[in-house]
Amino acid sequence: MILRRGTSPKLEHEKKLMTSPEILDRYRDIIVNTLKARIDQDHLFVYDMLRYCMGWSDKDGIPVNGVMGKSLRPSLCLFACEAVGGNMRNALPAAASLELIHNFSLIHDEIEDFDETRHHRPTLWALWGINKALVAGNALRIVADQSMEMMRKNDDKDTERILKGVELLTEACLEMIEGQYMDISFEGRIDITLNQYMSMISRKTGALIRCSLHLGAVMGTENLRTLEIFRRTGTSLGYVFQIRDDILGIWGQEESTGKPVGIDILRKKNSLPIVHAMDKADSKGRERLREIYSLQSLGEPEVLAVLDIMEQAGTRDYAQGLAHQYEEEALKSFEKALDLNPYVVDTWVNKGTVLWKEMGNREDALAAFDKALEINPNFMGAVDSRISLEAEIKANRPSFFKRLFGG
Repeated sequence: MILRRGTSPKLEHEKKLMTSPEILDRYRDIIVNTLKARIDQDHLFVYDMLRYCMGWSDKDGIPVNGVMGKSLRPSLCLFACEAVGGNMRNALPAAASLELIHNFSLIHDEIEDFDETRHHRPTLWALWGINKALVAGNALRIVADQSMEMMRKNDDKDTERILKGVELLTEACLEMIEGQYMDISFEGRIDITLNQYMSMISRKTGALIRCSLHLGAVMGTENLRTLEIFRRTGTSLGYVFQIRDDILGIWGQEESTGKPVGIDILRKKNSLPIVHAMDKADSKGRERLREIYSLQSLGEPEVLAVLDIMEQAGTRDYAQGLAHQYEEEALKSFEKALDLNPYVVDTWVNKGTVLWKEMGNREDALAAFDKALEINPNFMGAVDSRISLEAEIKANRPSFFKRLFGG
């Protein structure tokens, strides 16, 4: 079943929000090389599956390009380390572990949700069966531990910092698994509260994102106030990314998500829009939702009915507003990081990126990029971002005749 509704400007904005900021792109090559050093040398078949999972090869083991994920979590880790004045390379083993654990969780998540595709390719279990996919996922989890072990081999003098990093990652992994269990236990229920939902996503999605920034900062500084700021920033970003994902799970178009419109409704998944509609719809709407969710399986008529109830309850506006609220909180955390160290060029560039990409505030974003270039005129992240922003401003500026005649 494919539901198609016209793509709204709001959805186009949401699709833009799902793209990783340009400031993180510069870490991609070093992350890929580090990951490949962990799993690209072994010739056992399970490692062929892992290379396929990471997007480096096709199902026959032939190398391919362009299907790897955004590497958001390791990029955040390396960014945080540099932002507090640390050496990025000290955080590389931790960054690799974060990406490996994220992919371990995706393999299990795909099995639990019976997802047959990811990034427009068949998932591991769809190609090789559930049992082999589970083994491959568990192997990724062990390789992640081995990557953390590399920190101790590289620097056996800073034992306390390394042990702290291992502790943070272990706690985050356990929280993520707890959140996944909560998510599964919520399916099919109609009594989930917004507080219960937020508690679940703070674990399932938020734990690794929070850990990414916190762990990276730990690798770069011992300042407790700074570490707390990055932990709080990670908490806010974790909420943002899951809420956006929930929005796309209801209203996202198949050509961009690879999944049908309303996929979370078809699965009777208690994502934020569903929980909100259950709580805020009128009595007739709530009763209809209970009827729909009591059905054994759902089809297009039920999906359309739920979408209409959500529209009447103002669900999309609520979800977008909540995501924006947490974006603001993340931005405030960046401000605090700047107060602690106003000369960290990365932080100014990241602030500019949030203002531009997340909030559409081009004027203040331009000022942030200019501040970064004052600190370091040759910093390519700031140079490239400013050039791209200027081009966007010019492209959206009304022509002389439009301004003159109001066309």
